[in-house]
Amino acid sequence: MSKLYVIPTPIGNLEDITYRATRLLQEADLILAEDTRNTRRLLDHYQVEAEVESHHKFNEHKKTGVLAQKIKEKGLTAALVSDAGMPGISDPGYLLINTCLEKGIEIETLPGATAFLPALINSGLPCDKFVFEGFLPHKKGRNKRLELLAGEDRTMVLYESPYRLIKTLQQLAEFMGSDRKASVSRELTKIHEENVRGSVDELIRHFENQKIKGEIVIIVAGKPKKSQQQAKPNSNPQ
Repeated sequence: MSKLYVIPTPIGNLEDITYRATRLLQEADLILAEDTRNTRRLLDHYQVEAEVESHHKFNEHKKTGVLAQKIKEKGLTAALVSDAGMPGISDPGYLLINTCLEKGIEIETLPGATAFLPALINSGLPCDKFVFEGFLPHKKGRNKRLELLAGEDRTMVLYESPYRLIKTLQQLAEFMGSDRKASVSRELTKIHEENVRGSVDELIRHFENQKIKGEIVIIVAGKPKKSQQQAKPNSNPQ
């Protein structure tokens, strides 16, 4: 019976993968990888010898239908992985999963590594309710999106590249205020992991003269309620 497993892979530390994930990768007839070279390093580490085929954002529209048909007709057990973290979360995956469902192929998604959850918990900001935004639009619609997010009262999760971090923090200060609380996490689970917390202005000052490396997760506090904005310091107790 054909089946597609969606398998999260480590975001840095190779030990952050489950026993079940490695077993299923070893048992898979076909592994669909965002970058076959990156995935092969992981597979070699865990002595996985399955066939690996590329499936990334530049070829997914062309290959998705063909791959789904191949899985169904040959009764394959396939595994979908991305370079790091959970496929489909700011990575390829949705189109293939949706097409497989349309063709009656069973889908099973494993729990596991993803960057935004540890960053959210590390931030110290409220995480009982939050909104995942992923990458902001690079150009068209960016300001409009920031205007909308400025009124969001839930904690916000953003992904960013190291090359645009300062620009994004400056825009957050512009649209949400330089005193808005936030945190920046980079190189999560790696040797040089860094989590910096403070106001947006403090984060800008921390990073503006550094050479920034690694994938970035920005956590931004939601808009304070009016009662919090207008609150005055308590007077001394009588």
